[in-house]
Amino acid sequence: MTDKTASIPASIIRNAENVTELEDWGPCPEATGPQMDTRGSYLWKDENGAESGIWECTAGPSRWVLETHEFLHVLSGSMTITADGGEPEFVGPGDAVFVPRGWSGNWEIHETLRKVFVIF
Repeated sequence: MTDKTASIPASIIRNAENVTELEDWGPCPEATGPQMDTRGSYLWKDENGAESGIWECTAGPSRWVLETHEFLHVLSGSMTITADGGEPEFVGPGDAVFVPRGWSGNWEIHETLRKVFVIF
């Protein structure tokens, strides 16, 4: 739930791991195998393309080439991230990851993954 009436001048998503009101964001365009379905909720977006919120995606392989920076914090699920030319890194609940602009590689989502993200 996004709370825009918080006592601090900010938007808050309370209990992000258990939010059920996620919008259908359609198939993951980065999927390289069977269709991967995404859902999410924005906490904030600006006119320059920066955004933050919750993103959830079903299992499968995907290929990413980032045109922005992304910070993510995994709430549930897990994946293996492999940068081009790099070693696979397992990422699971509680892990925080910064992926810089220009990064390219593969994500293998093992089971439905939910993350809080900031793209900038």
